[in-house]
Amino acid sequence: MTLAEEYERGRLFFDSEDYIGSARILAPVVASAPENLAARLLLARAYYHSAQLGRAEAELRVILERDPAEEYACLLLGRTLQRRNRPKEAEPYLRLHAAMTGG
Repeated sequence: MTLAEEYERGRLFFDSEDYIGSARILAPVVASAPENLAARLLLARAYYHSAQLGRAEAELRVILERDPAEEYACLLLGRTLQRRNRPKEAEPYLRLHAAMTGG
């Protein structure tokens, strides 16, 4: 399978709420194409929804390092930090998301 086909397969698993399966499929895609921020964001979302919060945080930090204007990554990183009981660290990301989206 090509990387694009694997990405689509990972998306199907995500859409069917099999977040662990989605992450298993997407992790090698991201490893093979680390510059693909869409795949990395979907992987971070799969990690978040399967409570793999450390992995989600790591992926989201890479995304924001490469694209600081990625508004959804700001929101998800803020929520990930909240779930990890680090509300003070979450605040700047949630404020940034609100500023970007007018919320």
